[in-house]
Amino acid sequence: MDTTDALDPLDPLDRRDRRDPLDRPDLLDPVDRLIAERACERLVVEFVRTLDLGEPGDVAELFTPDGVWEWAEGDRRIEGRDALRAYFAGRPADRLSRRLCTNILVTLTSASTATASTYFTTYRVDGHTGGMLPPRLPVQVGRYEDTFREVDGRWLLTTRELFLDFAGPTERLSPAHTRTGA
Repeated sequence: MDTTDALDPLDPLDRRDRRDPLDRPDLLDPVDRLIAERACERLVVEFVRTLDLGEPGDVAELFTPDGVWEWAEGDRRIEGRDALRAYFAGRPADRLSRRLCTNILVTLTSASTATASTYFTTYRVDGHTGGMLPPRLPVQVGRYEDTFREVDGRWLLTTRELFLDFAGPTERLSPAHTRTGA
């Protein structure tokens, strides 16, 4: 009998077919748990990096097809990848933004679902045409509350809810600011 493909339950490196049939996160292999948590944490960082340094509309690809972006206050709720793509791609082309994320706490709720809470601070101006600007106060400080789902081996956002503790308007730079860097 050929046993080369048999699962060895005593081998900690043999993780083939180790998904918990009950889908309980507490029964996940510790390495599988770490990999899932890290994938969700990376998704949080990839989201803000794409908004700040990439093509904002591309953040839609980080959501499930039925994904939702929602603000806790107000009537801002965007559902579905196409709507998310249009929403984020509609940002002003001359917007300069940088987001700092900290205290990312991912919690697996099953072998294929998770939640996370992340603090964020947003620095942002419109009318930027290039160059370095003097420091400014943040325009937002708050937290993201996320849910994730693993789809075809890839972790994606299913919902992102934004809670603001501090917020103000986005400054629009005057042409004099962009020429002098003031």
